[in-house]
Amino acid sequence: MPVEPDQPISDNGDVTRAKPTVRVQYAKALLVVAKGPNAGKKLEVSHMPVRIGTASDNGLVLTDDMVSRYHCEISASPVGVRVRDEGSTNGILVGSIRISDATFTDPFELHLGRTTLAIAPLDAKLDREQSTSDRFGDLLGRSAVMRELFADLMRIAPTEVSVLIEGETGTGKELVAESIHRASPRASGPYVVFDCSAVAPTLAESELFGHERGAFTGAVASRAGVFEQANGGTIFLDELGELSKELQPKLLRVLEKREVRRVGSNRTIPVDVRLIVATNRNLRAEVENGNFREDVYYRVAGAQVSIPPLRERLEDLPLLVGHFLERSKPPRTIDHVPDSVWDMLRAYRWPGNVRELQNAVQRMLINPERTLNVSTRSSTPPPSLAAVVDDEKLDPLRIARRLAADDFERGYLNRVMARTDGNVTRAAAIAEVSRQMIQKLMKKHDL
Repeated sequence: MPVEPDQPISDNGDVTRAKPTVRVQYAKALLVVAKGPNAGKKLEVSHMPVRIGTASDNGLVLTDDMVSRYHCEISASPVGVRVRDEGSTNGILVGSIRISDATFTDPFELHLGRTTLAIAPLDAKLDREQSTSDRFGDLLGRSAVMRELFADLMRIAPTEVSVLIEGETGTGKELVAESIHRASPRASGPYVVFDCSAVAPTLAESELFGHERGAFTGAVASRAGVFEQANGGTIFLDELGELSKELQPKLLRVLEKREVRRVGSNRTIPVDVRLIVATNRNLRAEVENGNFREDVYYRVAGAQVSIPPLRERLEDLPLLVGHFLERSKPPRTIDHVPDSVWDMLRAYRWPGNVRELQNAVQRMLINPERTLNVSTRSSTPPPSLAAVVDDEKLDPLRIARRLAADDFERGYLNRVMARTDGNVTRAAAIAEVSRQMIQKLMKKHDL
């Protein structure tokens, strides 16, 4: 359970200054796949929910074809182990009882398709450090997972260590990088951003390291690359996973020798930069699959942080919505948000994360009924009640609403991809989201 922070007390009993961080303890439980295609797999769970299913981005991936892509979520707390159905097709059974959301205090077994999970609370506790503030730079969050992230960033920022930021599209990786820079000793120096996914591979070397006049067709003048531009400050390489394998050893050489050589030059130029990189891929998995060099990975991942997706910190919704409303013109407060909209916000999976939430708040100010962007560009109607509610088995509202949202996403994607003849870039432009988001949704719905 959380431990209250100690606060210095003056002689007259007043609180003088709260500590920036506090130690907390969380319950733990052991999950073992006792039966099924993945028998023998083990996983410790704590306060952070672990998703279970066949999709590759679950915390526990199963290959049982009777298990849904996102079947259930499990977390441990001082009062027991909580299990939540995530809208599975075949449900979750404990004995002969089907559950949707339950907490267990003793060891128990879950049956998912042909798979049996044995789960038992552990006596051991998980010790973590949390920030006592609900923000770090421009990042906001009151949830435990965000306060833990803030504590990590408070330790990392004052150092010179390189930082790898991982997280889904829209979670705020750019804000993390900029906030680290502003809290570092290099805050007065330049902060330069380079998006590895936005530049053609043939031009990336010149953009990164610069070029001399006449180095290639069109090089009419010498130009400093982003490493030179960031000298004395911080360079942020966004979407590093998109950097070609041909350029990765050249990046490694710059990081190790702290000097660059412009394209078309034999002269090296010393550079003094701190490196922060980000990716929406699992870079460790990319290394194992041979798509990213291991030596570069270890060089850029001096410190590693992961930004949780919005669906895993829904308790931050009021804080985030209030922040976006305060920045609207004219400013508003969360008192302007109808109860029906709060229900939608809490039930939605937020594949676009905080960026998608910001857009939803803007739409809400125009038309609350269109907060989640049921676009008129798609002629596919929203799922009817009959499509998501079975008279024989009435699902809980939370699950029924999620099924409806998934059905809409699938229908919308089919329509937009048909309209663009399968062109992901044009589909992303029509949907007003990133290419990565379209690809992620296509993978999610097996399209």
